[in-house]
Amino acid sequence: MKIHEFQAKELLRAAGVPVLASRVARTPDEAATAFAELGTPVCAVKAQIHAGGRGKGTVRGSDQRGVELAKTAADARRIATNLLGNTLVTVQTGPEGQVVRQVFVESGCGIDRELYAAVLVDRRVESPVLIASTAGGVDIEEVAAKTPELILSEAFDPDRGLGAWQARLLASKLGLPTASWRHAESFFRRLCRAFVDLDASLIEVNPLVLTKEGSLVALDAKMTFDDNSLFRHPTVAALRDESEEDPAETRAAAAGLSYVKLGGTIGCLVNGAGLAMSTMDLVKHHGGEPANFLDVGGGADVKAVTEAFRIILSDPHVKAILVNIFGGIMRCTTIATALVEASKTVGFTVPLVVRLEGTEVEEGKKILATSGAAIITADGLTDAAKKVVAAAKA
Repeated sequence: MKIHEFQAKELLRAAGVPVLASRVARTPDEAATAFAELGTPVCAVKAQIHAGGRGKGTVRGSDQRGVELAKTAADARRIATNLLGNTLVTVQTGPEGQVVRQVFVESGCGIDRELYAAVLVDRRVESPVLIASTAGGVDIEEVAAKTPELILSEAFDPDRGLGAWQARLLASKLGLPTASWRHAESFFRRLCRAFVDLDASLIEVNPLVLTKEGSLVALDAKMTFDDNSLFRHPTVAALRDESEEDPAETRAAAAGLSYVKLGGTIGCLVNGAGLAMSTMDLVKHHGGEPANFLDVGGGADVKAVTEAFRIILSDPHVKAILVNIFGGIMRCTTIATALVEASKTVGFTVPLVVRLEGTEVEEGKKILATSGAAIITADGLTDAAKKVVAAAKA
């Protein structure tokens, strides 16, 4: 689950991580009032969407940036007017962009240096890791590709947290003045503790700034969370903004389905995440492009399968659907019956290719063959992939 920058800043503030004074505004007048209330000579007015690259992004049809500085209340009102209700296009939103529904007005500060910091789980070391770099304010992916030596990392035990010596070692490697090491120790250790306590999957601060006074401040903040842990954090779960999420993905989550929309033309309905990935790979291998990842799980019934088809068919780019089911926990007869019922309820407007394997597979195939439904059966996954790619192209 993603949250907005202003929400992430509140969570960091509660964790004792230094952030600047700020206000959220949903109208231009609120933005002007926020500037006046903050009382600093300069404020940043930032579009709030679930995507990075806002500073370089622009509002469609104008040169308005997603992040700009305001020196007066009138500036703040003007920037908010140009952002609110309009579509911001960044490198992460793609050409379709995202609508800006609120802006974040944040007080300015005297910046001496811009750095980068993030906490995430590194599967190679099977541990959370604090990453830091002197290359703040730019795309970390670009830094990793061109100058990997600039990326520093410290793995830490989630129960013990980041060690004081680790924080000071990073401060030294980042070239921070010794007078700032105490600030760096506090900042990094609290950032890592917030990551563990909140069950976050990512906390990214870019840029992390060293102020002219020698302290560290999170000038930006991005947070994502493990959905499986949200039951432990109702206050975090309440921060979900469904207007920022793909409607089909939200609908699938409500139905207990794992769905991710992609950019292809072949819808995929599979039981099991690993099988779903293999199915998508084989579709691509034979010249097709998956339109989605959809795992109905091991206990799908008629209702779940019907909803899965509705979600897939809601994508106008889908030209054919591949159903690939391995009957282990779920018997093939169960899924075959569900497919027939779903075809009657939903009504397929694109070709449907079905491959069944596993428990009661012959009985399941017989149900499909005698159903009268327009279903293309396949023997084996390769056969299914070839057939669905051909059907989509036709």
